[in-house]
Amino acid sequence: MTPDPRASKLCLSCGREITWRKKWAANWEQVRYCSERCRRAPPSDSGVALESTILALLENRARGASICPSEAARAVFDAAQWRREMENTRRAARRLVAAGKLEIIQNGHVVDLSRAKGPIRLRLR
Repeated sequence: MTPDPRASKLCLSCGREITWRKKWAANWEQVRYCSERCRRAPPSDSGVALESTILALLENRARGASICPSEAARAVFDAAQWRREMENTRRAARRLVAAGKLEIIQNGHVVDLSRAKGPIRLRLR
């Protein structure tokens, strides 16, 4: 049975959307990662720490408040390293969105982080 070509799922590593491709018709149920890079680099310990830090920072804020992803990166990494870890922070945020725990906000509207460009904010769902 061929899955619906419009079907999609989320990458377990980065949280980006994976859209169905004809070459995956025989094994669509086993597809878990969007790329070879994601397959080789599942979430690390620092990625898990980022997820829990993001949630902790948001739980300590007023209801509906948001944080900048850099706040979580600064809380987990030292001053010399946090900027290099921003992509890992965004990946952690995408995984939390996929889990239904977080929303990505840009200009006051919920956006898809896979397609968002520029500054974003994170808030609890």
